[in-house]
Amino acid sequence: MPKEKDIKIMPLLPLRGIVVFPYVIVNLDVGREKSIAALEEAMVRDHKILLSAQKDPAVNDPVEEDIYDIGTVSEIRQLLKLPGGTVRVLVEGMYRAKINKINFLDKYCEAQVTEYREDKKDVSINMEALMRAVVNQFEQWVKLSKKIPPETLVSVVMIEDGGRLCDLIASHMNMKLEDKQELLSLIDVTKRLEKLYEVLSREMEILGIEQKISERVHKQMNRIQKEYYLREQLKAIHKELGDKDQVGTEIDSYRIKMARKKPPTAVIECIENEIKHLLNTPPGSSESGVIRTYIDWLLALPWKHVSRDKLNIKTAEQVLEKDHYGLKKVKERILEYLAVRKLSKGTKAPIICLVGPPGVGKTSLAASIAKAIGRKFVRASLGGIRDEAEIRGHRRTYIGAFPGKIISGIKNAETKNPVFLLDEIDKMASDFRGDPLSALLEVLDPEQNSTFSDHYIELPFDLSQVFWIVTANNLSRIPRPLRDRMEIITLPSYTEEEKYQIAKQYLVSKQLAAAGLKKAQLQFMAGSLQKIISDYTRESGVRELERQIGAVCRKAAKRIVEEEKSKIRVTSKNLHEFLGREKYERTHIDRIPQVGVCTGMAWTEVGGDILPTEATVLKGKGHLILTGQLGDVMQESAKAGLSYIRSRTDKLGLDPQFYEKKDIHIHLPEGAIPKDGPSAGITMATAMISALTDKKVRGDVAMTGEITLRGRVLPIGGLKEKTLAAYREKIYNIILPKENEKDIDDIEKPIRDKIKFIPVANMDEVLKYALVES
Repeated sequence: MPKEKDIKIMPLLPLRGIVVFPYVIVNLDVGREKSIAALEEAMVRDHKILLSAQKDPAVNDPVEEDIYDIGTVSEIRQLLKLPGGTVRVLVEGMYRAKINKINFLDKYCEAQVTEYREDKKDVSINMEALMRAVVNQFEQWVKLSKKIPPETLVSVVMIEDGGRLCDLIASHMNMKLEDKQELLSLIDVTKRLEKLYEVLSREMEILGIEQKISERVHKQMNRIQKEYYLREQLKAIHKELGDKDQVGTEIDSYRIKMARKKPPTAVIECIENEIKHLLNTPPGSSESGVIRTYIDWLLALPWKHVSRDKLNIKTAEQVLEKDHYGLKKVKERILEYLAVRKLSKGTKAPIICLVGPPGVGKTSLAASIAKAIGRKFVRASLGGIRDEAEIRGHRRTYIGAFPGKIISGIKNAETKNPVFLLDEIDKMASDFRGDPLSALLEVLDPEQNSTFSDHYIELPFDLSQVFWIVTANNLSRIPRPLRDRMEIITLPSYTEEEKYQIAKQYLVSKQLAAAGLKKAQLQFMAGSLQKIISDYTRESGVRELERQIGAVCRKAAKRIVEEEKSKIRVTSKNLHEFLGREKYERTHIDRIPQVGVCTGMAWTEVGGDILPTEATVLKGKGHLILTGQLGDVMQESAKAGLSYIRSRTDKLGLDPQFYEKKDIHIHLPEGAIPKDGPSAGITMATAMISALTDKKVRGDVAMTGEITLRGRVLPIGGLKEKTLAAYREKIYNIILPKENEKDIDDIEKPIRDKIKFIPVANMDEVLKYALVES
């Protein structure tokens, strides 16, 4: 164990990034004025100076906290002044010392230190074993690192003093400053050797990893050099044979395609840059495959190719009439576009949004529009898309990147002005991967889509000539900024007459062909199609109707094959033999006036429906009970209706305290079906007033409208669908809000002529028409 000696005062030289150990001779270059002054003072005294490392080498004028408290008392062997004011000094470390206090004088610093001199060496068995382990590790480190000459290793092995051995080995190793300082600070030799063994073990592990990496890189380099040599040989062979190498042939084909397609200058420059990159990339590497795919995409896009429009309006009208029954507004809009296009060549293509329930022909109508104007048709289904990259494409930095649905569709169309259908836009969603609906803003904005940039292509592509058609079931699910960029055209539900005409003109012939039947083999007699429509389907469109007609055709085909019949007739009486018992019964509407029973109307995503509403009054404590799967909006409508009734007790002839003694229960049958929407307020209020006043409600009247606390009737949406639902149930008296009177013109004239519409502005008028005086 080192012995503590008397406290001494000597000059201090702070060191930057270096630790000097005892028994080690070191050359130091000193440049700071105070450090040079400390050296000169030491030379004047006894050539002894304390060397201690700074904690942060960047500090130019250290204070006491910046200097480690354990340093090495060293003897100055030689001092040499260099040009520029720098001093080179040769010092030899002697022994450790602890700094008790630092005195900062004018010219230099001096330290008050406690010296630690080594006493007699430890000759115990434990010390010998520890020294052997350290020497063995050091030998292995020298062999792996090859940073120390063998003669140095011999001199180290000859040392028998543990402390001296540890200091000498530590001085030769390239360790962190903190590790070296920790070894210097360990006064106990055993602990110092154990720490050195730990540091050597860590260095050995690092060297082992470095060697493995080096070997792997060396093998890779050898493989690359070998491949390069073989490729050069292959080039020489091809040259001797007069052939071109594969990469050269591929690049020639790229340039031929460029010359044929004549893409914009920016695209040509991009392809040329990629070709240069390809030439400098090994053919077998994954990067070359990425470059080839990118070039193929750039060359496949129709940068300038535009198909010609068929601007014959009569021909287009015939095509639309042949493929679709009704849909006058849509057909008129397409013909208007063709007329404007014929007069003005620079007209931008419209962006049309077809909104309507499922099965009314939105998707097939888009295909017919493309056929009518002579353009290619492309469809992209957007239902369920959550990732913005599905629209804008993936960055090429990702493995497996590809363009989005827009650019992919344009590539498949092989023209830059197709009819592009974005189907089910209201079924899109957003999550942490982005908002694809917002990504469509650039696609569908006429002012922006002329420079649409896909993340994969990274070059602007002109989409302004694309005829965009968007379909949706529910307009409210489309964000307003996106809605503002589109021309909304509503496709209403089909009436039973329209369904009959569609079935007669289109569906029957289509399903006969699908079943392999001729018209003479299967005949739908009078009333059979109407019965299928009324008793086997309940939808706004005609998909289920088509399936039922297909089922009849298949059953008939089976009979013709099994029973060898030549002709089968389907009538309303034998229809059950083909389709089984009726699937749907009419909602039971009792035409007899009843107390507390009122018929409302509702709009759903699959069309209109009637909403029978029942109300009854019970003894209780003024509770309002609502059943039948009512949503939040309908519950609030019921509460608003009750508040209106309470404010009009005098006029209605009710007890002002009725709400304290009675409970009112409102129920909407078919409780398994969720119901919501702002149009059932007057229906529930009428039912409650009927139950409270014991006055009957007319059974031949249906109503729709929202109510305010003052009894005003607010407008509603979907009047046509609701009217069709009432008409289907043979209800020909409809109470509607006064502000919806203008929407009556949207209803077909045959239905409009049969129904009596009763516009109302307030609840008093509703009661006047709906209630039957006793």
